Amino acid sequence: MISFSNYDLLILISFFLILVIIGLIPAIKDKNSKGEYLLAGRKLGLTLFVMTNVSTWYGGILGIGEFTYNYGLISWTTQGLPYYFFAILFAFFLAKKVRKSNLHTIPEKIKQIYGVRAGIISAIFIFFLASPAPYLLMSANIFEIIFGLDKYYAVYISAIVAVLFVIKGGYKSDLFTDVFQFFVMFLGFISIVYFSYEKFSGIEYLVQKLPADHLNPTGGFSIYYLITWFIIAFWTFADPGFHQRCYSVKNEKIAFKGILISVVFWILFDFLTTSTGLYSKAYFGDTIEAVMSFPLYANAILSSGWKGLFFAGLFATIYSTLNSFLFISSSTLINDIAPHLKALKVYKKSFVTKMRYTIILTALLSVIIVLFSESVVQLWYILGSLFIPGLIFLIIAAYYPKLKISTKLSEMQLMVGFFVSLTVFILKTSGIELLMEVEPLLIGLLAVALIQLFGHYKRLKN
Repeated sequence: MISFSNYDLLILISFFLILVIIGLIPAIKDKNSKGEYLLAGRKLGLTLFVMTNVSTWYGGILGIGEFTYNYGLISWTTQGLPYYFFAILFAFFLAKKVRKSNLHTIPEKIKQIYGVRAGIISAIFIFFLASPAPYLLMSANIFEIIFGLDKYYAVYISAIVAVLFVIKGGYKSDLFTDVFQFFVMFLGFISIVYFSYEKFSGIEYLVQKLPADHLNPTGGFSIYYLITWFIIAFWTFADPGFHQRCYSVKNEKIAFKGILISVVFWILFDFLTTSTGLYSKAYFGDTIEAVMSFPLYANAILSSGWKGLFFAGLFATIYSTLNSFLFISSSTLINDIAPHLKALKVYKKSFVTKMRYTIILTALLSVIIVLFSESVVQLWYILGSLFIPGLIFLIIAAYYPKLKISTKLSEMQLMVGFFVSLTVFILKTSGIELLMEVEPLLIGLLAVALIQLFGHYKRLKN
């Protein structure tokens, strides 16, 4: 399906070799130091913070292409704009507080404020919410496209490569590989937008070739649809990646400034990806599968060498997020879940050794999930719908004591958010017509919001 020259293959192979080498360079001095392996010693500066924050934001790159190909500019209105808004709010209201807490993970904060049981439940939620499985599946899909591999082999190759990137140096390896991938992803998409403009010119070509709604920022959709996407973007406050990076910076100012600067780079990269999606739609019309729009468009218009660079850029956007989520999910398992498992207390090894085994275990669990999954979008949908609702209000309130609710209500909020969303999801998938337009995540958020309000009422009453 995709034709590569020897130059393209050389670029791709070099890309992966460089990433593995970068990942293996960092060394860990103190193998019992959580701070060194999980957070790079909390020495992250502004430049590194911005690069890793930007590069790990775009793991769902094929989904962005699919959305833009199908619906046009509304892709930016729903997948970009709401997240800038909530990222800026995070910077002003949470970033400094998160760094000041001097913790390692979100569940540590939940445990500190709401108790051990709430901490364990939240850790289980975040372990699945930060699962690298969707990105592992996306990487495997591209390996299948390029090399014609069977899904089974593509998934295992993707997992092995991801483990190699981070296992030796921990968060340092993750950071350094993210920096390299930051440049590759931008170069890849700058090149395809440049050659698209050279070949087809600019807005005139798009106006002539695209359906009218594709250049409408609302896409002809209702205000309710747009508001729904803004509410979904509210989950930014619970994004474990944001919290991890804020924990790891040198000081609070870097966390604040870094997020604001990141938004500027997100706007730039969204311009590149949205432009690529629009050019792809204009070029192919309705003749291809939407999720394949980026790979097929690159195959059609890019010459030898540039095509290899673009596909390296695709891999960079996926692997930067895949590595990050693999590391966060593993950190949550070893730091917040494993200490409560009696069977593991007899396992006397250094923290770093245990964390490395946990990275391998998390990768294997993700492989199992992927082998039974067909859709990246479906994985995101299920994981997000079930595990986000119960977390958001608790995380925000953990940093604002006046919003805090009781321990019992916090545990109830976690479980109600999960089970309400799960119930709506099951009923919706069973074909009940009344629920076909209802989003499980929104109903779950409504349920936990009611518990949050009830908790405040009880506090005021007392």
